[in-house]
Amino acid sequence: MLISLRGDHKDHLSLLTTQSTQVLIDFCKLAIDFLQNGPNLKLYGTAAEKLSADLDTVQNCIYGLVNLLLLSCKHDLSEADFRDSILTLGFNSDQQSVLNKFYESKKKEITQIINKFGVKEPHYDDLEWRFEVQVATRTLLQQVTPLITLDLSLKTMNDEGCDYNKEHILLQTDVTNLLYITQELEKALTESRSRHSRKIQRALNN
Repeated sequence: MLISLRGDHKDHLSLLTTQSTQVLIDFCKLAIDFLQNGPNLKLYGTAAEKLSADLDTVQNCIYGLVNLLLLSCKHDLSEADFRDSILTLGFNSDQQSVLNKFYESKKKEITQIINKFGVKEPHYDDLEWRFEVQVATRTLLQQVTPLITLDLSLKTMNDEGCDYNKEHILLQTDVTNLLYITQELEKALTESRSRHSRKIQRALNN
């Protein structure tokens, strides 16, 4: 899988394509410092003075590098896919090697940061069900009351970002309610395939 960067994102990174590999290494350190501690305008000002560049240009460059790392880790790019993704950014072979080594060495740490500050939503893992029928009670000797018992298994990424915590939720419903739930889920699935929903999903993924 390759990631596609927007035009403004590429422009923000263009400053680094004309710098030495040592400057690129320094900016990589600034990027990881941003992820760990937040922005540091004092350090950005010092870097701007050394490069005779505007503070906004340096700051946008760091944000662009951070965004590149976040997108790459979010999509779990392999070494080859990461290299291909930055191929069109204008970096020479030495600069590409620096970025690739930095990505590979910090990939696990960045993924943990994403999981730590991101929303940990539970995801579907498995579903088991059992069909039950109550045929009589003390007051009603002849009746048929069908019920469906569901064991819904959900998984949520743990704080380390390397494994899942699983949770089992037991539910019980009758046939009428189950049909209603099915209809609502089908409506939601249809809506998720609409043009409007796809635009929102693309915006979130970028």
